Amino acid sequence: MKMHIGQAAAKEGESQMIVMMGNNLSLTSIILNGDPSIEHKGKLSCLDEQVKISQFYHCEGLLLCILKDDSRFVVCNPYLEQTRWIEPRYSHRPHGWDRFSYALGYVNTDSCRYYKLLGLIDYYYNAHEKQFFWYEIYDFDSDLWTTLDVTPHWRIAFCNRGVSLKGSTYWCAAERNVDVDEVLADRLICFDFTSERFGPLLPLPFSGGHIDCMTLSCVREEKLAVLLQHDESNPYELDLWITTKIETGEVLWSKFLRVATAGFNSYVPFISESFFIDEEKKVAFGFDGRNRERVIVIGEAGYLRGLDLVGDFGDQECRTDLCSYVPSLVQIKQPEGGESKQQSDLEKCRYDENMLRLVSL
Repeated sequence: MKMHIGQAAAKEGESQMIVMMGNNLSLTSIILNGDPSIEHKGKLSCLDEQVKISQFYHCEGLLLCILKDDSRFVVCNPYLEQTRWIEPRYSHRPHGWDRFSYALGYVNTDSCRYYKLLGLIDYYYNAHEKQFFWYEIYDFDSDLWTTLDVTPHWRIAFCNRGVSLKGSTYWCAAERNVDVDEVLADRLICFDFTSERFGPLLPLPFSGGHIDCMTLSCVREEKLAVLLQHDESNPYELDLWITTKIETGEVLWSKFLRVATAGFNSYVPFISESFFIDEEKKVAFGFDGRNRERVIVIGEAGYLRGLDLVGDFGDQECRTDLCSYVPSLVQIKQPEGGESKQQSDLEKCRYDENMLRLVSL
């Protein structure tokens, strides 16, 4: 893996990505010089062959993996082949699917980074029905979970995954008192792992309805990109924006790419799950929503290429996902030995109250 990463980093026009297929993670590269091509480098060796992954989250070279048949989490650095296993306080998986959303972030200090993990669950249908939300954070140093004292004026749909940028995590969101049937997401919200607080709702460059698909991505660990795909009856359109400025209380967007149905004869591209962009070449990559074994490349003037993945990826009926990847030299801190720290009485009380509310819902 180290050899592959080192060689790939030196090749001009090549983009590396982590691909999830068949409950496995693999390193893959796309070369855009001339006719685009894709190469399967192999499965990540830092994870045991028996581990089945249902979701993963990326944070500057580190991966947070949610497992299919195990309630624990695993954080890994593929380049250094380091892992850390984390026990959740509670696993909520109705119909076999984890209803918590997660984010991996860090706090910067003069000497190092301190990593934290955010878990959140938010049952919200409309302002008149019973609601339930629970936000908790795991500290890698203390090896403890803590309930966050938040009363959200926002709502984050379960289908809207967060994206890490410079240690913080961003989601597509909406005001809490607006029904899902009217607006699924028209705002951006950020969680700061240093203050352990959410920032204000910031504008997205569009208002997405419940039949639209909205996805965030990170651009070279410097900017955010957002993808909006309208339902085909709208008619279908695909729009991409990137940020030109992003701060605690302000965000500015610029249109990056627009694809309309009229640009294609019969096949209409649809990007499933995550995506990433090459800002210099002005193209976007993502899994083909109609073919789980194909990555599509979309660009200007009707540019569209399909790249078939070849290799042993396991069960092709499982969820697919991908992200841009740059190797990291960050060490994953392991739990300290000796007697483990204990939760405070207040935290135990908060946990018990949330568990009773969740069971009752």
